[in-house]
Amino acid sequence: MPSKSGNVSVRTARGFLITPAALPYACTTPEDLVECDGEGQVIAGTRRPSSEWRLHAAVYAARPEAKAIVHTHSPMATALSCARRPIPPFHYMVALAGGADIPCSGYATFGTAELAEAAVAALIGRRACLLANHGVLALGSTLAGADTLAREVENLARQYLALLGAGLPPVLLTAGEMRDVAAQFGGYGRLA
Repeated sequence: MPSKSGNVSVRTARGFLITPAALPYACTTPEDLVECDGEGQVIAGTRRPSSEWRLHAAVYAARPEAKAIVHTHSPMATALSCARRPIPPFHYMVALAGGADIPCSGYATFGTAELAEAAVAALIGRRACLLANHGVLALGSTLAGADTLAREVENLARQYLALLGAGLPPVLLTAGEMRDVAAQFGGYGRLA
């Protein structure tokens, strides 16, 4: 598990609380978190915010329903992102991300406004996406919900890569089947 890659944030009344830059997670305490306003200016905390503060700020601006963001470099989902491949509807759990696939954004350098724009575009109609050659981004109405979704994306990526690695082309669910899944989820599939 990476010691410093990835980041987490939660929306606050004044902006968002985010993990600090360059501090290993095992050493991070609540006092190390940094509160930023919507423009990324530090308003509370003594550390530097994550280099991905622009990504978090842009997603919160574009998605008022998002209350938490988890960004990981989990191994299997990141491998897919490096191939710039979305996760197609090979399994019904893909619908938890809000649609019939989990898209992969365009590439942009980490920490840039361009990456933030690419992520916002990839998240249209979705609660999770892969970031090209980078990792995963997941949204939630709670931190636990965003974390659960990020973990599910990693699980789906592992399963999808296992199929591809075995030379077995996945049988994709149809648009109608994915609509049925979304209806079956009902409240279960809402932003958690």
